[in-house]
Amino acid sequence: MFTVLRKLYNWVKHWAETPYGLLALFILSFSEASFFPVPPDVLLIVLVLGRREKALKFAFICSIASIAGGLLGYSIGYFIWWDGTNYNSIANFFFNNVPGFTEALFQKIQNQYNHYGFIIIFTAGFTPIPFKVFTISAGAFDISFPLFLIASTISRSARFFLVSFLILKYGEKINYFIDRYFNLLSILFVIILLGSYFLINFIFIH
Repeated sequence: MFTVLRKLYNWVKHWAETPYGLLALFILSFSEASFFPVPPDVLLIVLVLGRREKALKFAFICSIASIAGGLLGYSIGYFIWWDGTNYNSIANFFFNNVPGFTEALFQKIQNQYNHYGFIIIFTAGFTPIPFKVFTISAGAFDISFPLFLIASTISRSARFFLVSFLILKYGEKINYFIDRYFNLLSILFVIILLGSYFLINFIFIH
């Protein structure tokens, strides 16, 4: 497992050493918000470490791309997810292939939107909770688009600008810490990832 994660980590990092670093950051941020499982934070960290004077630019690009990806997720839910009763092939693909994204969870999220709207979207955007689950669900349940856009913009921007700020302040120490304790951090990452799916299932289904 560690070898696979290390290769994935190095693969993400290597884009920072190519002329396509910014493009890769945009694509990764965009796709993570709607369907891709790998968060863009690793590439953002490496880019900021390499060009600290562009830290704010990198955070801005990451934020814009992620918000745009969230809009794609919202559009998937709004236009093609279902007819209000029957799911289409895309919905079934997500249910069958995205860990933790179940039909039961999807249905329960609607109640949470009705009670906590802005807070739910903000929390999903700022934390490791899978954002795509909420972007698609927001569209499928016709959650207020302005509310969705505002919450997504604030939460995603806050997250990526905070990451950039921390790297600016503690960059070399953080890079050294990641390299030295990569295996331990890999375990922690998997626990957080699986735990986030368990958490949203526990909160929304129980």
